Amino acid sequence: MSTQVHERVVYAEARGEPDLRPHTYLRVAAVAVLLLAWEAVSRAGIFPRVFLPPPSAVVVELWRMAASGDLWRNVQPSLARILGGFAIGSAAGVALGTLAAVSVRAEAVIDPLVALAYPIPKIALLPLIILWLGIGEASKIAVIAVGAFFPVFISTVTGLRGANPSLMRAAQSLGASRWQIIQKVMIPSALPVVFAGLRLATGMSLLLVVSAEMIAATRGIGYLILYAGDLLQTTRLMAGIAVLSVFGLLSTWVLRWFERMVVRGVE
Repeated sequence: MSTQVHERVVYAEARGEPDLRPHTYLRVAAVAVLLLAWEAVSRAGIFPRVFLPPPSAVVVELWRMAASGDLWRNVQPSLARILGGFAIGSAAGVALGTLAAVSVRAEAVIDPLVALAYPIPKIALLPLIILWLGIGEASKIAVIAVGAFFPVFISTVTGLRGANPSLMRAAQSLGASRWQIIQKVMIPSALPVVFAGLRLATGMSLLLVVSAEMIAATRGIGYLILYAGDLLQTTRLMAGIAVLSVFGLLSTWVLRWFERMVVRGVE
């Protein structure tokens, strides 16, 4: 579901309007058609199986890895790195973004630093971070935190600055303090944009954890994918990619659920 559709759903639910979500069966049907077409092409032998194994073989490989414990041995470190880096980067993004949006002096200090650092590919920082923090967990969590920081910072600043000026003037004319305006007008207005930034940050976290694990790790989904690719174990490689896809879906669902709870709580 696109961000715009999701935002309409959130506000429609808050106003008690009918559900605007597209029919679930269409989503399920689209995924089923894709998987069936993939299975058919693979079994027809159009491409060698070593390059395109059928999805049923990927599911069997996932089951085998789960039964042997190999799946969890690689999922657990990746999850810990993603959660740690995402939490640190998002918290810093919300805190500094709020500061830059409500204080002109803070904006003058923070904005140029963000503008300088933002264009740098974050994975390019990993060798430097390894020099500073060593090759252990801290360096991987740090590079994920840096990647998660920027989308959350930018969305927080954009959301808070995009608050309706008429509402802010009305609150001011009624004697609301600056903190009350921030709390009652700016934050509720900014929440959908901030959560959109958080969802972008989860995607960035997935990208960076795989990249970091391919460079400097002996466990993790990124390491598993790289190792399977080197040995031409395509089924195992695709099983690793499927796990990443599940990570992405789960994180999106959790953030959407949390967004609904927060939006209802502040209204």
